[in-house]
Amino acid sequence: MSTSQIEEQIVRHAKTMDNLVSTVGRVLVGQETMVSRLLVGLLTGGHVLLEGVPGLAKTLTVKSLAAAIKTGFSRIQFTPDMLPADVIGTEVFNPKDATYSVKKGPIFSNLVLADEINRAPAKVQAALLEAMQERQGTIGSQTFSLQEPFLVLATQNPIEQEGTYPLPEAQVDRFMLKVHVDYPTLDEERKVVDRMGGGKMIPEIEPSTTTEEILAAREVVDKIWVDEKVRDYIVDLVRSTRGLDENPVAGLEGLIETGASPRASIFLIKAARANAFLQSRGYVTPHDVKTLAPDVLRHRIVLTYEAEAEGKTPDDVIRRILDNVPVP
Repeated sequence: MSTSQIEEQIVRHAKTMDNLVSTVGRVLVGQETMVSRLLVGLLTGGHVLLEGVPGLAKTLTVKSLAAAIKTGFSRIQFTPDMLPADVIGTEVFNPKDATYSVKKGPIFSNLVLADEINRAPAKVQAALLEAMQERQGTIGSQTFSLQEPFLVLATQNPIEQEGTYPLPEAQVDRFMLKVHVDYPTLDEERKVVDRMGGGKMIPEIEPSTTTEEILAAREVVDKIWVDEKVRDYIVDLVRSTRGLDENPVAGLEGLIETGASPRASIFLIKAARANAFLQSRGYVTPHDVKTLAPDVLRHRIVLTYEAEAEGKTPDDVIRRILDNVPVP
């Protein structure tokens, strides 16, 4: 299929994304990057982790996006005393006929808001990990598949440590994107004050699209053309995080303990395709790759103790890699 034919299909499905953005915009001011990354996750089936200080509308954004889609939605508010059964579900004994019946937990939905995910203890994290990776949940001796679309949109607070548990590396790696949510601009914050500071109720959101339309858009995203040179560029970027590139990036010596796995390469090409879709293009450019690379890679790079002592962050490493790896 030619790129022009793909672009014709993109135009037919563009209204779906436009409706979502405009619907979410009824209650949200600014945060275009966060909304864009959530749409990337929606178009690829990749889970998204939102990290930012309290009060930046992370939870409101996810709830608004879910309300704009006619699909299943559940919210899990994680706490340190949670059990796996609170997420996956459990078997309930029926004394009348002495049998057990399965009561499914909130993970059996389409869009799952995992609020303050880093408050969950290790056993709950393990239960969530199976659902995120295998798209299934085990209750007792039975395993149940999760219906598509299935997407975990999680939030976490990076500054509070009381009663929190760092996410295991294996679970963090299951998230396609880790998005840093920043403070609004001056004009945006003024609009927030004008809109929310007068005691007005948040407008009710009516669904503007359906599950079928989302799944149809995903099929178009999978058809978007990625040139061989762009594929090579993606591989070069990811390999540079491991120091395995034939031409290693200068200045990274001794900074990286563990680099990104091949899962990062897979997620980066998927995210780049989704970004091209949102730009109404039937092909991926290196700019698509550079735009999504920080969100795909930042939670997959483990820095050395020396790098952390120098105040370096994964974003510093990614910035240097993007500046030095040749662009096709």
